[in-house]
Amino acid sequence: MLRNQRAWRAGTDGGPHGDEVVRLDNATLSFGRHRLWDSLTFSLKKGEFLAVLGPNGAGKTTLLKVLLGLQPLSSGKVEVLNRAPRRGSSKIGYIPQQRKFDSQSPVRGRDLVRLGIDGHRPGVPLPAVTTRSRVDAAIRSVGAETYANAPLGKLSGGEQQRLRIAQAVAGDPAILLCDEPLLSLDPASQDAVASLIDARRVAAGTAVVFVTHEINPVLPYVDSVVYLVDGQWAVGTPEQVFTSERLSELYGIPVVAARLGDRIEVVTSHGGALMDLMDEEKCRLLSAMENEGHRGPV
Repeated sequence: MLRNQRAWRAGTDGGPHGDEVVRLDNATLSFGRHRLWDSLTFSLKKGEFLAVLGPNGAGKTTLLKVLLGLQPLSSGKVEVLNRAPRRGSSKIGYIPQQRKFDSQSPVRGRDLVRLGIDGHRPGVPLPAVTTRSRVDAAIRSVGAETYANAPLGKLSGGEQQRLRIAQAVAGDPAILLCDEPLLSLDPASQDAVASLIDARRVAAGTAVVFVTHEINPVLPYVDSVVYLVDGQWAVGTPEQVFTSERLSELYGIPVVAARLGDRIEVVTSHGGALMDLMDEEKCRLLSAMENEGHRGPV
């Protein structure tokens, strides 16, 4: 599916910034002397799919924490749904990295999904019939009916991740924040999870912020990219960001980016060996080399 064939298109209504659901203006975040990013600026509209990329330690997951209201900025401004971010918002769904549940855990898939409806809700719970109906609808939306009553620890990684998506959409969020949800999944499960997340975007106009090391599994769905590297950043469409010139500026070393069919390949020559910069282990190696002083100026 090409981006110009997308089923959802954001409108132009909704105030001074249209129907934006996320906006960062000159956002800077530092921990002591270490600056994760400086003057980061971008916006996200209803129904758009934003991919966040970069090596380990670049601040990808921390950006999600800022949007969740868990991490304040050092300076600048952030708005989520036209207000400062706040903890526990039912309008934000969160999909974490895939981690296996304890094989002995008695918690069922259905129990996990229910947390997406009343896990953040203090006081009197929703009526049981209402909750059950919403849980069933969320489970159907990800095709998990046949194993939703099974213990989570007995399910495959792909099945568990489908149920995490169901949990995230059960509360009918306006924004989905996805923290490397494809990590440790096989290619078929990666494709299925990415497709399910985009299906929610299409059906409900939900904005998606998708943290990942690898652009290709989500490339058919992506509108824009935030690429973070060692305090530097680039924002734009995949065509604008994934260029040899722009990525060489970000990494401070010669980088080659090329579109090969329906894939984007990004490589650098470090010590005479080609290194895939969208490979998680190799990104970790490059980060270690940079920390030892191998990185040139940007």
